[in-house]
Amino acid sequence: MMRNILILLGPPGAGKGSVGGELSAYLKVPIIASGDLLRENVRKAVSLGMKAKKYMDSGELVPDDIVIKMIGQKIAEPNCSKGFILDGFPRTLAQAEMLDGIKVEGDSFNVFYLKAEDDFLIKRLSKRRVCGNCGKIYHLVNLPPKREGICDICGGSLVQRKDDTEEVIRKRLEVYKDLTAPLLKYYRDKGYLHVIAGDISIDYMMNAIKKIMKW
Repeated sequence: MMRNILILLGPPGAGKGSVGGELSAYLKVPIIASGDLLRENVRKAVSLGMKAKKYMDSGELVPDDIVIKMIGQKIAEPNCSKGFILDGFPRTLAQAEMLDGIKVEGDSFNVFYLKAEDDFLIKRLSKRRVCGNCGKIYHLVNLPPKREGICDICGGSLVQRKDDTEEVIRKRLEVYKDLTAPLLKYYRDKGYLHVIAGDISIDYMMNAIKKIMKW
C-alpha cells in the first residue's frame, strides 16, 4: 500500500503546526509533531522526556538519539499505515538518514520548507500563549482568547512557554540555521524539496502545496 509521507521543515514559528493540521485533515493521516511529542514526554515525566527537558528549556536541539526513539515508536503505530506528516523532524542529517531507512518502494515522499525571516518569526512566537491546563495554543494578535489570560476551552490560565521568550527564540533560530540548514541541500539533491513562503497565510501555503502535489 502506498503511503503519503510528508515532511514539513522550517524555522520555529513558520507555521509547520498549522499547515500540518490542515494537511492531516485533508489527507486523513496523522501528524507527528516532534515538539508536541517531546513536551508530552516531559509532562508524563518519562525517562526520555526528562532527558530532553534540559535541552528544550535552554532552546537547544534535543539530541538525535532521544528524538529518533520517540519518532520511531510513533511511526510504527497502525494509524500510520497509510502515511503520516512529520512536523519538526528531521532536524539533522543523522535524523534524515534514519528516516530514509523506513521508506519502501511506492511511498510518496515530499519535503516542504516553509521559509520566513527572523524578525517575522520572533514577533510571531513572542506573542504565543498556551493554556497551562489543556494545552490550547493562542496568539495575542492572530488568535487571542475571549478573556485576557484565560483559556476559552477550559478556563485555565494562559502562560508563555519558556522557549517563546525573545532571547530563547533568537538562540533557537541560530541553532536551527547551524544544524538543520544542510537538510535543505540533502533533500534538494534528492529531488524531494519544495520551498514555500511561510510568512503569508495558511490558505496560501495550503494552496501552494496542493498545486505542487496536483491534488
